[in-house]
Amino acid sequence: MSWLVFVAGAVLSWGVYGSLLHRGQLALGSPTKALLCVGVAYFLIGVLVPVAMLVSQGQLGGFNQAGTTTATVAGALGAIGAPCIILAFRAGGSPIIVMPLVFSGAPLVNVLFTALQHPPRTAPSPLFYLGFLLAAGGAFMVLYFRPQ
Repeated sequence: MSWLVFVAGAVLSWGVYGSLLHRGQLALGSPTKALLCVGVAYFLIGVLVPVAMLVSQGQLGGFNQAGTTTATVAGALGAIGAPCIILAFRAGGSPIIVMPLVFSGAPLVNVLFTALQHPPRTAPSPLFYLGFLLAAGGAFMVLYFRPQ
């Protein structure tokens, strides 16, 4: 299966995540209850599924400290996003504003962080910088011209 199928899965699931999370938060009447539901989903999908997969492959052991620590910190950073989004909604942000900011800002942060972790061998093309500006400008346009 092509990796693009999995990219599409992430785009689709994360694309509706904020709107459904906001709806659930409103229906529950509590951002904390919504966060608990997100945590239950993370546990079911993020813990039980990989444990079952590793057990079925006979690979549950063999963790090393460096990989475990790095992956756990990465997981914590991913999980921190959920309460940040919930608190943004609680503070008055709406999904039509919060989510474009998150999903346009995160790739820009990713490019900068990844470039620091893995410096390019040659200087990036000027088009790289233009693309960076266009991505930021695109987010601005989406928000400025959003449906009222």
